Amino acid sequence: MVEPEHRASAAQRLGAQETLGISTLDPGHRPPTMPPGRHVSIKIRMLDDTEEVFDVSQRASGKVVFDLVCTHLNLVEGDYFSLEYQDHHKMMVWLDLLKPIVKQLRRPKHTVLRFVVKFFPPDHTQLLEELTRYLFALQVKHDLACGRLACNDSSAALLVSHIIQSEIGDFEESQSRQHLLNNSYIPDQVALIDRIMEFHSKNVGQTPAESDYQLLEVARRLELYGVRLHPAKDREGSKLSLAVAHTGVLVFQGHTKINAFNWSKVRKLSFKRKRFLIKLRPDLNQSSYQDTLEFLMGSRDCCKVFWKICVEYHAFFRLFEEPKPKPKPVLFTRGSSFRFSGRTQKQVIDYVKDSEALFLADVKPARLSILLFSYPSARTGLILAHLPGVVSNSPHLSASSGNSQGMVNGQKPVELCGHSPDGRQPSPLTSPLLNDAGSVRTDDEDEVRRKRFPTDKAYFIAKELLTTERTYLKDLEVVTVSFQNLVGKDEAAPDSLKSIIFSNFDPLYKFHSGFLREVEQRLALWEGRSNAHIKGDYQRIGDVMLKNLQGLKPLTAHLQKHSEALVELEKACRGSRRLEVLVRDFELQKVCYIPLNVFILRPLHRLLHYKQILERLCKHYPPTHVDFRDCRAALADVSEVVAQLHGSMIKMENFQKLLELKKDLIGIDSLVTPEREFIRLGCLSKLSGKGLQQRMFFLFNDVLLYTSRGMTATNQFKVHGQLPLHDMTIRESEDEWGVPHAFTLVGQRQSVVVAASSLSEMEKWMEDIKMAIDLAETSNGHTADLLARSLTDNKAEWDSCAETESEDDLMASRTSLERQAPHRGNTTVHVCWHRNTSVSMVDFSIAVENQLSGNLLRKFKNSNGWQKLWVVFTNFSLFFYKTHQDDYPLASLPLLGYSVTIPTESENIHKDYVFKLHFKSHVYYFRSESEYTFERWMEVIRSATVSASSTRILSRKEPHPY
Repeated sequence: MVEPEHRASAAQRLGAQETLGISTLDPGHRPPTMPPGRHVSIKIRMLDDTEEVFDVSQRASGKVVFDLVCTHLNLVEGDYFSLEYQDHHKMMVWLDLLKPIVKQLRRPKHTVLRFVVKFFPPDHTQLLEELTRYLFALQVKHDLACGRLACNDSSAALLVSHIIQSEIGDFEESQSRQHLLNNSYIPDQVALIDRIMEFHSKNVGQTPAESDYQLLEVARRLELYGVRLHPAKDREGSKLSLAVAHTGVLVFQGHTKINAFNWSKVRKLSFKRKRFLIKLRPDLNQSSYQDTLEFLMGSRDCCKVFWKICVEYHAFFRLFEEPKPKPKPVLFTRGSSFRFSGRTQKQVIDYVKDSEALFLADVKPARLSILLFSYPSARTGLILAHLPGVVSNSPHLSASSGNSQGMVNGQKPVELCGHSPDGRQPSPLTSPLLNDAGSVRTDDEDEVRRKRFPTDKAYFIAKELLTTERTYLKDLEVVTVSFQNLVGKDEAAPDSLKSIIFSNFDPLYKFHSGFLREVEQRLALWEGRSNAHIKGDYQRIGDVMLKNLQGLKPLTAHLQKHSEALVELEKACRGSRRLEVLVRDFELQKVCYIPLNVFILRPLHRLLHYKQILERLCKHYPPTHVDFRDCRAALADVSEVVAQLHGSMIKMENFQKLLELKKDLIGIDSLVTPEREFIRLGCLSKLSGKGLQQRMFFLFNDVLLYTSRGMTATNQFKVHGQLPLHDMTIRESEDEWGVPHAFTLVGQRQSVVVAASSLSEMEKWMEDIKMAIDLAETSNGHTADLLARSLTDNKAEWDSCAETESEDDLMASRTSLERQAPHRGNTTVHVCWHRNTSVSMVDFSIAVENQLSGNLLRKFKNSNGWQKLWVVFTNFSLFFYKTHQDDYPLASLPLLGYSVTIPTESENIHKDYVFKLHFKSHVYYFRSESEYTFERWMEVIRSATVSASSTRILSRKEPHPY
C-alpha cells in the first residue's frame, strides 16, 4: 500500500517559524458596514488572476468595495493598493473611494475591477508584512509579463529566476527547463532560458518568502519599477511620457528617464483642457529659470486622470496624515474638489508598527491553535497562510501552521481559541496560562487582608526588599544554574572564563539565598503569621540588613571581578565561534529574558537597590525609632561598598551597552573601543530626495550613526553612514524645510536634515548632540577614524543602490539576505523603532537603579475581573509571571512610548491605588496593595516612560555623596 505523500502546510512552504505569542490586536479585519438598498455583484480580478465576486449595495461607496477585498485577503497594509477599471472612454481609471459605486460603474455586472498596487514605496523594506510583499511580487510578475517593467536581459533573467524559485523550489535542470517552456514570464523568454536557469541554480535554499524579497530587491532598482507611462508631448511636439513616483513627476522618452521634478521643487500642479502644467519654485542658482512647464496630453480626461494620481502620490508619500476636506463654497465652486482619501504611508507604517510593538513579548506563553486566513496563491497551488493581526518583518511568516478555514466575503472570520470576559481576543497578557480562576482576588479578600496585615510604611519598604530579593536570586540562578549547565562542561568555554564567572557568582548565590531566608522569616513575623511576634518586637528590618551587609563585605572581591567577567566573556566569544553560538542560543531561551550581560552586572546594581531601600527607611524613621540606628549603620556599610565599585560600575554599564548595540548593528566591526561612550539611540526621519524616511540613529561621544532596519531573519539595523562630531554644528530648520520638528546637522563632509516625532524628542536630541559635540572637541578623534575604516566596505555596498543599473549591482542583491540566527525582538533598539521614540544612557542608568517586583492586580479596558500576577519591572519593560517561583515570564510589555496616569472618574474604576498604562488605543489598569507600593510603581514606570535630561549624564559620572 502506497502511503499518501506528505503535503507541507502553507506556513511550512513559506519557511514559517513557530509562533512566539499572540497579537494584542483584534485578528483580521471587520467587514465594512453595508448601506441599505438593492445589491449588485461586483467582480474583482486579483493579482494572481483569480476572480472573486462580492455582493454589495449599489449605494455603497468605492471604499466599501475596497474594504471588502482587504477583509477577504486579511490585508493590513491595504493602502498601497487600489481597484482600477476601464471606463466608457476605454481609459483605465482608479475607483474613487468616496463616490458611490452607482455613479462610477455604468454596468457593474459587466465590469471587472482589477486589484493592483497603486503606490510603490522607494524601498520594499517599508512593507512590513509578508503578505504585502507577496502581493507586490505578484504585481512585479504581472508587469514583467505585459512588458510594462522593461529592463535589460540580465535583469529580466534574474527576476524570472526568483519567480520560478518561489513557484517550483530549488533548481533541477530538467524540471526548470520544462517549467520555462510551459510558462511565459517575459516577452521573448525562449532566448533567455539558459541564462534564467543559470541564475535559478544559484537560488538553492531560498524559501518563497525570501524569493519574493529578492525579486523586489532587484525590481526596485529598475528605472521603470512602479512607473505607469502617460503619453504626452512637449511644446515642440516631441513625443514624451509623464509618470509620477514617490519622488515627484518624471519625464520619459521611450523607456529612458530624461527629467525629474522633485516634490520639493514643485510649487503647483494643474491642468487646463489638454495642457498639464507644472509650476516650479524659483531656483536662485540657475540664470535661465523657467517658472512653468507645459505638456500636451491626449484629452482633458487624460490630463485629469494624471493630475489626480499626482495629487494622491504627493499626499501619500509626503504628508503625515490624511488631508482634511475643504469646506464647500456657498455660491460658486472653482476648480476640482478632488482630494486624497485614506491613510498616508506614515500612518500605515505607524499602524502596523503599533501592532507589531505589542507583539514584542519575546516569550512563548502557550502554543495556541491559530486558524489562518487564505489568499489564492499562484505559486504552487498551495494556500498562502497569513496570521491575523500579527505582522512579520522577516522574510519568514511568523505564524504557526494550520488549516485555512476562515470565512470571507464579509462573513465573520474564525477567531482564536480563548476569550477575555468581554468576548474579545486574548492578548499576550491574557493567554490561557494567565487566566486562572484561582488568581482572581475578591473584594472580601482585600478587606480581610487590610485588617490582618500591617499598614506601616516601613513594612511595605521591607516588603519591597523581600520581593526584589526574590527576583534577584532568580536572576542569579540564570548564571549559576542555567548558564553553568550550558557551558560548564563544554570545551568551547575556556577554563579562565568558567573560573572567573562561576567562582565569583556561586559564593554570592549562597550568601543571598541565606539572606532571603532571613528576610522571609522576619516579614512572616512582622505580618503576624505566627505567635512569635508576641514574644518580641519584630516590626523592623534594619538589624537583618546590617548583619547581612556586614557579611557581604568580605565578598567585595568577588563583586570587583564582575567587570572582568564581562570582558572575559566577550573575549572568549570573539575567540571561539562555537561559544559565540552557544551564548547567542542561550539568550534566546525563555529563562534568559534580558541580555546575558545584564545578568552579569546584576550584583553591582543590587547594591544600589539596598542603598535606596535603607535611605527610604532612614528618612521614614524618627531618630528615636528602635530600627533607625541599625538602618543608618547598614546604610553606611553599603555606601562604602558602592563607593568602591562606582567607577567600574559606570564603565561596565557603557561597555555592556556597546556590546548590546553591536549585536543589533550590521556593518560595524570596531564599535566597542575603550574611548567610545554611548549617549542616545532612537528614531528620526531623514529628509532626502525620496522624502522623509524613518532611520534609527545612534549617538556616541565621537560619531553619529544612522541606520535602517534590514529585512533579514535577524531584523538587525544596517548602517547607512556616519557623521563625525568634530567641527559639527546643529541648528533648528523647521521653517527652512517646512517639516515639523526638523533640525540640520552640518558636518565636515555632509549635511543631514532630520525631523523628530515631537517637540520634546527634538529638544532631547539637540541637547544631547550639542553635548556630544562638546565632548568630541576634547577627544583626539581616533575612535571616529577606527569606525570610518570599519564602514568602508559597508558604504560601498550602499553606494551600489544608486539609480544606475548594472549586472554587478543586480548580482550583489542576491546576497543581501544574510542567513543568521533568530534575534530577540524586544530589545530596546527594536522597541524604539516601533514606538518612534528614543532613550539615552541616562535613561538606561536610571532603569538599572529603578527595578521593582511584586504582586499586582491587572485589568483590561473592557474586562470585569482583576487578575493577580507577579510583575517584574526591568529593562524598560513589565514581565508577567503567575508566581514569583516561576523560572521565566509568560509575557512582557515594553513600556517605551506608554504613559502612566491615574484613571478618571468616567472610567468607573472605583478602587484604591490604581494606575493606568496606555499607548494609543491600548489600555491596562493595575492595582497595588498600598499607597507606598502605588507610589513606587508609578515612580519606576515613569522612569521608563519619561526620558531624563541629558544633563544627568555628567552628574552621574561624579562620585555619589555617600
